[in-house]
Amino acid sequence: MTDTASSGTADPSSSGGATGSSAPAVVLSRSPALAPLLALGALRSPFKRPRPQAPYPRTRLTLPSVRADPARLAAYARVCGFAPGADTLPVTYPHVLGFPLAMRLMSRADFPLPLLGLVHTSIDVTRHTATPASGTYELTVHVAGLMAHRRGTEAVVSTELRAGGEVVWASTSTYLARHRTDGAAATAAPASATAVPGEPLPEVERWVLPGDLGRRYGAASGDRNPIHLHPLSARLFGFPRAIAHGMWTVARCLAAHDVPEAALVKARFLAPVLLPGEVVHAADGAGRFALRTPDGRRTHLTGEVLPPPA
Repeated sequence: MTDTASSGTADPSSSGGATGSSAPAVVLSRSPALAPLLALGALRSPFKRPRPQAPYPRTRLTLPSVRADPARLAAYARVCGFAPGADTLPVTYPHVLGFPLAMRLMSRADFPLPLLGLVHTSIDVTRHTATPASGTYELTVHVAGLMAHRRGTEAVVSTELRAGGEVVWASTSTYLARHRTDGAAATAAPASATAVPGEPLPEVERWVLPGDLGRRYGAASGDRNPIHLHPLSARLFGFPRAIAHGMWTVARCLAAHDVPEAALVKARFLAPVLLPGEVVHAADGAGRFALRTPDGRRTHLTGEVLPPPA
């Protein structure tokens, strides 16, 4: 599964398959191992027939007691640029905790999109309050629906983190399976600050990214997709070199911002970041940020930090 993106998503509220609290719940005793799930999803990919109207798993997977492993959390903070030893989880870290559950759902035989070639197109994160790094949480993940996209079909995956019965952090990710469409059902992405602006955001700094960045982030996050690990394995999927994880790009940008304890983060993945390489981090001081090539010809990521919804 890649973390690059395109434009043209439909509003998930308009799709016909959102799950709700009535969806069947499965309580897990431990977080699933990612490597077997990625292998299983790859084996099943050639047999998938993606379409927006396809049935999909309605199960809500729950881990009732989750704590961040201090060593992995420290490694994650280092590779993403967050302050070491912080009392609060990095704003993107609950995605790492929920990713194995999402992979368990998306590797299932009844999930209609192929895991191979699946593209992470966006993530919206709402942090309602501080999430202590030493806290114990309940984690729930489910597929919220499918929706038409001008380039194929997108799945909407919802993750929630609870403490004391209250939702303290939630995210919505969209994942695109490219396939031939007539384009009639898909709509253009809504205009927002995350769209590529006419006037580029001012440059803040440049980051030189090493060739082993994907391996380092994969070790910290558990996401060892071969497109991120080595040029040879990346070429099998059409990339000239390994590419950075999309979730690393947004985490690195947010690590450079002063994200409030309560905030809404919106990010759109637009183009892969080749490794090794150099990128420009741009921001306007009003919450908008972007990652682009040094020549300005390609934007990898756009995003914004907003007040949380009331």
